[in-house]
Parts: sequence; C-alpha cells; structure tokens
Amino acid sequence: MSRERERVRKETDRFRRDGDRARKEGDKPRREVVTSPRTMAARHLRYTASREIDEQTRLGEVYMRSLVRTQFRLAMFVCTVLGCVVGGLPLLFLLVPQLREVRMLGIPLPWVVLAGLIYPAFVLGAWLYVRQAERNERHFAELVDRQ
Repeated sequence: MSRERERVRKETDRFRRDGDRARKEGDKPRREVVTSPRTMAARHLRYTASREIDEQTRLGEVYMRSLVRTQFRLAMFVCTVLGCVVGGLPLLFLLVPQLREVRMLGIPLPWVVLAGLIYPAFVLGAWLYVRQAERNERHFAELVDRQ
C-alpha cells in the first residue's frame, strides 16, 4: 500500500513540475480529465412507496402501520368524546337535581336528552369521524404518490 502512495505522490509532483514549467514558458497548463471507473455501474433503483406497500416490504409495513395507527387514534378520540358525553349526562342529572325536575312537552328532561337528543350527537360524531378518516387517507395517498 505504501508503494502505491509513493507512486501517486511522485506522479503528483511530476504533474506539478510540468505545470510550473509550462507556466514559466507562457503556455497554459495541460488539463487532465478525471473520471470515475464506476460511471457504468448499475444504479440503485428507488422503489415508490406504493410499490413498497404492494410488495409488503418492511418499509411498506411501516407506511401501513402509520396509517392504521392514525386511524386508530382518531377512532379512540371520537369514542372517548362520545363516551364522555353519554356517560356525563346521567352524572350531570345526578349531581344537579333541578335538571331532573325540568319538563319539555310534559316529558322529563333526562328522558328527552338521553332518548332523543343523544342520537344527533352520535350522527355528528360519526360524520366527523368519516371526514377526518378520509382526510387521513388523502394525506397518506399524497405521501405515497409523492415518492
């Protein structure tokens, strides 16, 4: 290895001397074109994210796991909010006895809220969930298509 280094050093010195000599004589220094011997080497193919997912590679699994995790987090959030609302209403009626005495159209307020008004809340929660889930899927598709 040291012989190779010595040879390269000597050639470098020779080129420098030749360049200095050419400058002294008024000529332009000779230019050398250096190319890599690996110019014809095979290029590493980049797989698109959709191909990674289709072929079920480790990277594809990471992409899918992130989508599933995002959707799961959204589902848990919506279920938690609806659960707190549904579970909180009876607790509210228990802790505030005056609300139990209020009547709407002759029906006690707890019955009206728990038997009738809770369903629009479920529909609203489902609509928000679908909207957010579609948004998550759209972002995921953009991520996959971008690469």
